[in-house]
Amino acid sequence: MTEVVTDGLEGAFEAVAQGERIAALEAQLGAMRVQLGRPALDGVKGGEVDPARGAFVERYLRQGLEAGVELKSFSGASGAAGGYSVPREIDQLIGATLKAISPIRGIANVVRTGTAGYRKLVSAGGIVSGWASETGARAETGTPSFNEIAPPSGELYANPAASQAMLDDAQFDVEGWLAGEIAREFAVAEGAAFVNGNGTNKPKGFLTYTTTSEADSVRAFGSLQYVASGAAGGFAATNPQDKLIDLVQSLRAPYRQGASFVMNSATLAAIRKMKTSDGAFIWQPGLAAGQPATLLGYPVVEAEDMPDIAANSLSIAFGNFQAGYVIAERSDTSILRDPFSNKPFVHFYAVKRIGGAVANSEAIKLMKFSAS
Repeated sequence: MTEVVTDGLEGAFEAVAQGERIAALEAQLGAMRVQLGRPALDGVKGGEVDPARGAFVERYLRQGLEAGVELKSFSGASGAAGGYSVPREIDQLIGATLKAISPIRGIANVVRTGTAGYRKLVSAGGIVSGWASETGARAETGTPSFNEIAPPSGELYANPAASQAMLDDAQFDVEGWLAGEIAREFAVAEGAAFVNGNGTNKPKGFLTYTTTSEADSVRAFGSLQYVASGAAGGFAATNPQDKLIDLVQSLRAPYRQGASFVMNSATLAAIRKMKTSDGAFIWQPGLAAGQPATLLGYPVVEAEDMPDIAANSLSIAFGNFQAGYVIAERSDTSILRDPFSNKPFVHFYAVKRIGGAVANSEAIKLMKFSAS
């Protein structure tokens, strides 16, 4: 009888202990739900901020205090005179915003480097293969040739400003504001350079390379092939869409996978009016939200830095920019807080080193608005 009572008591105690464990787990889950449901604090979900990152935002950005800012957590630092490299999370936020609003960056190959220079070797062909029997003699093959790509680069800077009253406001998302302002200013400058940059202290734009009507097999490495539109300063009077088809087919099949058109909105407006002989538009809007519009089955990227249609203009590009254009950038963005130059405003001088160049001249084709 005593054993039965003891077993019953032990079972009751175990049930109580199990209930307490379940209650503790439910409390932890409830706390996590509350934390996840909190508004973002300085762009961070749930109000959790990395201590070093929080010190950078709250002490350096808002107050200009350098004490307590842990430089070891940053990707690099040049001291108070040259500014501090922002925490990686803020740099990633700038990069994500840049990719969303900078058209060429969104389709090009972006590489991050730890040094100012970036070099890449590109094969120019020359490798010869052959067939032989199992025991047959093998002739010596040719030596492959390579071309070095060294994208010209320069320091891109932005200088957004905010009042000290804004920075003192605890509800003001200084981190999100700063990342957005820097990204927008960077996007305007780099967008122009990736298209038309001359390569002097800035990227070399793909429209500034030598152009020729020669095909890939005979064209010099580093020069881009163009397809004539059929009329000076415009499309051909009859069947203008045929030249767009020629432009697409001038790109080799391996590059057409992942290719896209690049043009400005004025050029796109002219193309959207084109119809086939049966009255169908060659431009097709995206069928689902978030899906890009297509031209001849390929997405269209609007880049306002592309030139308007004019005599001999290169107003349309078609290519696989992931293979054809490389953007090389330093992995960190430096920021210097300046509360003195323009009182009562506080300026944030941001600098990032960015380069760009055509990496594969066979992967990008252009349309030249000329008769031939």
